Amino acid sequence: MIDNGASDYVYDEESGEWLSPADAAAQSAGPEVVDAVGNILADGDAVTLIKDLKVKGAGQTLKRGALIKSIRLTGDAQEIDCRHEGIKGLVLRAEFVKKRS
Repeated sequence: MIDNGASDYVYDEESGEWLSPADAAAQSAGPEVVDAVGNILADGDAVTLIKDLKVKGAGQTLKRGALIKSIRLTGDAQEIDCRHEGIKGLVLRAEFVKKRS
């Protein structure tokens, strides 16, 4: 994005539109990732699984209620990157997790 010199609006080269500073900040932050019940997820959150999931290539099934610590957002509104015992590079769909309080 290029600032046009005016403090009110910012030109977005991708969309070709002039955006207010608040809109530009929201757009650059990326999509909001929400869990199965609508809670907004952030990097470092802990989540629990809401259903049993078979992990392709690992020969394991993650059981309902399993705790996943320290998730990372991928930039996709439907996916989160995480680690679990013995499984590297695990990517889960946000619709199958619930944020742990």
